[in-house]
Amino acid sequence: MGYDETGRTAPVETSSGVPAAVLKNVFDDPSHGEPGRDRIAVHVVWEFLLLLGLAAVTWLLWREDADALRGGALKTLLVDVAGLGLLTLAAGLSLRAATVNLAVGPVALAAALHFAEQGDRGVREALLPALAVAALGGLALALAVVVLHVPAWAASLAGAAGVIVYIERRTTPVVVQGGYDPRRTALYLFVGFAAVAVLGGLFGAIKPVRRLVGRFRPVADPARRRGAAAATVAALALIGSTVLAVLGGVLIAANGDGPVTPATGLDWSVLAIGAVMLGGTSAYGRRGGIFGTLLAVCTVEVFLAWAVAHDWTISRWAVGGATLGAGLLVTRLVETFGRPRPAPPPNAVPAGPTGPGDDGAISTGWALTPPPEPADAWPSVLPVRTTDTVDSWESPRWENEPRRWDAGDR
Repeated sequence: MGYDETGRTAPVETSSGVPAAVLKNVFDDPSHGEPGRDRIAVHVVWEFLLLLGLAAVTWLLWREDADALRGGALKTLLVDVAGLGLLTLAAGLSLRAATVNLAVGPVALAAALHFAEQGDRGVREALLPALAVAALGGLALALAVVVLHVPAWAASLAGAAGVIVYIERRTTPVVVQGGYDPRRTALYLFVGFAAVAVLGGLFGAIKPVRRLVGRFRPVADPARRRGAAAATVAALALIGSTVLAVLGGVLIAANGDGPVTPATGLDWSVLAIGAVMLGGTSAYGRRGGIFGTLLAVCTVEVFLAWAVAHDWTISRWAVGGATLGAGLLVTRLVETFGRPRPAPPPNAVPAGPTGPGDDGAISTGWALTPPPEPADAWPSVLPVRTTDTVDSWESPRWENEPRRWDAGDR
């Protein structure tokens, strides 16, 4: 109906009342988003606090066991950071695209079991089939999410159940076969993970890239489709996250000291998602920091190494749950202080018509011009007599003006 529209002939306006054509360069989502650019200061402050936390935990580890930060122990720690980092990148990629992939943990564990069984054939021969299967599985998951437009967490949880069925076919731990030792290239693996994490954060801070990657994030009814571009990016994010999970699982298996034990793998999902949220990535998608993922993963792994130095046995579920709980608080901070500043009020609407056929503000809505005087100030019914006005009945017109009937008698 006509009154439901904000303007039948006027340009489309955003929720702030400003035309989208004017603010298309400052909107994260010109059709529905808030005017203005996301603020990055909250990520800078939080990443500085993470850096302080990492320094504190590293100092505690050095004081407890200095040998854990040198030689072969340091290489093992760097590979652990790279392995968990790949899982965190997988979770972060899907989370930034607003399509969280809960299957990254089971996929990583399945890849670890596969590599443990087939590692004696060579790294390439064992890795390529796993990557191909992961890409096809990610594609199937992506089609379910973008074609049916269902929540990614539910679809990925269903996919995780299928992967767990594959894992449960093994009833005993599997000893890693082959001679691949990632500790020989530990520094390169760590630098590679750090570069990908930081460069991804830098690109994600660019407004057009962030807007495109996070376009699948709902802004109104979450069941409404977000367009072909959003569906394409979401599908690529799900496929990429599944492939990264396989690489992380291979590193975890090759860097382990014992056999790979069959389990659900969901504890790895909780830990990876908790680490990426602790680094500053919003649980709602789109928003995220630059160095946060790198700092969060390093902090978690150094803490686990410190716990080992204390001979503590801490469940991965406990660490993942605590990390995820802290990440939820970080999400609230990011969404509160990272959103654009409130837009200034729009310009005042003219009080009346400005030209022929112009009905003022009523053509763009039901906002009528306020009355010029209070409603209770009733106008006077009778004219007010003033001293300067002479009443026509009291004027001496009968004496000053000539009378027409006298002229007619003459």
